[in-house]
Amino acid sequence: MALSACSMLEPDKIDYKTAGRGVALEVPPDLTQLPGQTRYNAGGNSGVVTASGYQAGQAATQTTGTQAAANAIADVQFKRDGGERWLHIGRSPDQLWGPVRDFWLESGFLLAVDQANIGLMETDWAENRAKIPQDFIRNTIGKVFDSLYSTGERDRFRTRLERSADGGTDIFVTHRGMEEVYSSARKDSTIWQPRARDPELEAEFLRRMMVKLGVSQEESKAMLASTGAATKAAPQAAVASIGGQPTVQVNEDFDRAWRRVGLALDRTGFTVEDRDRSKGIYFVRYIDPKVEKQEPGFFGKLFGGASKQLPTTKYQIVVRGQGQGSVVNVMDGNGAPAPQADAQRIMRVLADELK
Repeated sequence: MALSACSMLEPDKIDYKTAGRGVALEVPPDLTQLPGQTRYNAGGNSGVVTASGYQAGQAATQTTGTQAAANAIADVQFKRDGGERWLHIGRSPDQLWGPVRDFWLESGFLLAVDQANIGLMETDWAENRAKIPQDFIRNTIGKVFDSLYSTGERDRFRTRLERSADGGTDIFVTHRGMEEVYSSARKDSTIWQPRARDPELEAEFLRRMMVKLGVSQEESKAMLASTGAATKAAPQAAVASIGGQPTVQVNEDFDRAWRRVGLALDRTGFTVEDRDRSKGIYFVRYIDPKVEKQEPGFFGKLFGGASKQLPTTKYQIVVRGQGQGSVVNVMDGNGAPAPQADAQRIMRVLADELK
């Protein structure tokens, strides 16, 4: 017990292993690949990025990647606005897609979404194995029976690359977490349920991404520390009604509102399939938070539990500047006003996140 306690005193240690490489019974449920959706497949016909395929291409790109990184240190900036953090890079999204993709693979993840045309990639669910206590038994037989050890938590990260007004790129990283809990007093079955996002984990991966893009470890830590004390009054967001349709009014100009709405969509039950900044439109699929998301975990599946396919609907989230602020509303997939009940529910979800 003493050894276990000592090992837990290192909260910053990160060692991810994707759930796709472990026991199939333990994959969290809520963002299962949509039926018939093949646009997220990453190259070829495999649908996932494999470690062997990644390693095969490393030798051919190592020299070029090193030279590019050496010349790119000055164009990497760590940005913070209130609670939002992101990177601004003086390169185009096309130049950054490969290095950012390599970063996640090198960090121990597989990519479930890899769609360069809209600047979106998302990791598979993965477990931070560093959270497992390194006690005597673990150190003795852990390498042999590694799959028997689990933290009961899974994480996935969504990365969005967006071209900025100066021709560079803004990179946003958002975290989603799940945890496995007992679903009965007898503790003979478990379910996966969402857990709170970890903004510090988002910041740490942004810092590590800076290192991948050419910044030294010391410089990246200094840049992160220099923005740590930055504060800004939280923008106000409120649900209102315009022309009989529910909207969210945000006390931000269009540029900031567009960025914050995009992050809010990433962090809630939306999958952004496309976007048009010139028109202020995000094209999304939405999973209703009231729909049952819980799925039997390891024990539940072992004793006969079954998962459910979650229904989704296409919408358009529209952001428009209005005076000193902005207005956000929701349309259906064809651009017509969304049904009243759906619009009210979605606007409340967005307003809560924007607050």
